[in-house]
Amino acid sequence: MAAKKKNPKKTAKKVDIVAAALGKTPYPRDLKGYGPNTPDPKWPGGAKVAVSFVLNYEEGGERSILHGDKTSEVFLTEVPGGTPREKMRDEQVESVYDYGSRAGLWRILRLFRERGIPFTSWAVGMAVARYPEAAAAMQEQGHEVASHGWRWFDYSRIPLATERAHMKLAIEAIKQATGVAPQGWYTGRLSSNTLKLVTEEKSLVYASDSYDDDLPYWTSIGKKPLLMLPYTFDNNDMKFGQLHGFATGAEFESHVKDAFDVLYREGSEGAPKMMTIALHCRLIGRPGRAAALARLMDYIQKHDKVWIARRIDIAQHWKTVHPFKAA
Repeated sequence: MAAKKKNPKKTAKKVDIVAAALGKTPYPRDLKGYGPNTPDPKWPGGAKVAVSFVLNYEEGGERSILHGDKTSEVFLTEVPGGTPREKMRDEQVESVYDYGSRAGLWRILRLFRERGIPFTSWAVGMAVARYPEAAAAMQEQGHEVASHGWRWFDYSRIPLATERAHMKLAIEAIKQATGVAPQGWYTGRLSSNTLKLVTEEKSLVYASDSYDDDLPYWTSIGKKPLLMLPYTFDNNDMKFGQLHGFATGAEFESHVKDAFDVLYREGSEGAPKMMTIALHCRLIGRPGRAAALARLMDYIQKHDKVWIARRIDIAQHWKTVHPFKAA
C-alpha cells in the first residue's frame, strides 16, 4: 500500500506576522519599567514622597557669538519663539539671562535658606567658570552642585571626543568653584554617547537624563551599571518660556501642587514615589513667580512625612537600599 503524502499546508510552521513586523533587532527601550507593582523605596522616616528641587544655573553658558557660537540664544527667554541672530549678539536675550545670575539666583537662595530646604543645581560648566561665586554660594548653603554639561546646547551631533572633553571641562569648573567634583550629571539635550561617558567618570554617582519614571532605577550602559534619577519637563518652570506654557505663577503653583497631592496620596496608600520640581534662575527668580514658589514650598512643608532632599542624598539612599543587581 502506498504511503500517504503529507499535506504541506498542515506541516508548515505558522508565521507570527506581528513578531516578523517587529524584526529581530534588539529593542533598546524599556517600556515595562517597574510595572504596576513599584518597589518600596523605604524613604527615610517612612516618607510618603521624596521631593527633589532642582535649580538650573545656565546664565553665561547659553549660545552667543561671545562664546564662540554662530548664533544667539532663543531658548527659554521671556519672549518665546524668537529667531536666532546669525553672527550677531542679541543683547536683549543676554540681558534676560543676566537677570538670573544678577538677581534671580540670590532671591531663590534666600527663599530656600529661610525654609531650610536643600536643592540640587544643574550647573553649566561655562556659566560656573564665568561666575564661580554663584556655585560657591550654593555649595556653602548646603546645596548640591551637580553638572549640566560644559555648554547649554544640543549635544546630539557633537563628536564623541568633543563631548568627552566638554564633560571633563564641566567637572573641573565645578571642582574649582566649590572644591568638590560633581556627583550628579544632566546634559538635557544629550547625545547617544552621553550616558556611556558618564560611566567613565569616577566622581559621578548618578545621571538624570531620563523622564520615564517616578522612582530611581538601575540601568546598564555596556557592562557598567548606572543609577538613573529621572528628571521632569512637566513640573518645570521652563514652561514660562514656552508658547502655551505657564502664563502666571499661580498656574505653575497649581500644577505642581496637583502633582504633589497625587504622589502624596499614592505614598499614603503604600506606593511612595519621587517628585522633581525644576526651576531656572532667570524664570522663577522673577518676583511675581518667586511668590508662587514660596507658597508652593510652604504648602509642601505643611505635610508630614515628606523627605525634601538633594538628588545625591536620594541616590546614596537608593544605592544602599536597592543596590544594583545584574540581570
